[in-house]
Amino acid sequence: MPVAHSEERLLSLLATLEECRAVLTDKGSPETARLLSLAILELRMELHRVTDSELKALCDLMVTDDQSAQSAKRDQGRRLPPYLKLVK
Repeated sequence: MPVAHSEERLLSLLATLEECRAVLTDKGSPETARLLSLAILELRMELHRVTDSELKALCDLMVTDDQSAQSAKRDQGRRLPPYLKLVK
């Protein structure tokens, strides 16, 4: 399959998944919408050829730059669900 055709299919799939995520969010299914967001992220990474190590490096930078804000959020007692925690 030619690369351009494959990219077109991925873009079309992304558009459909984003529509589904919006419907789930509107219908009050935030957990399912978040899971779909992970699938969208995975497809975007594939489309833009972003590796897992590049994503981890970005997350590490964001954690370092935003460490004080994260500490403040933890102090407020707000916790992320276990499936959204950064795994190193």
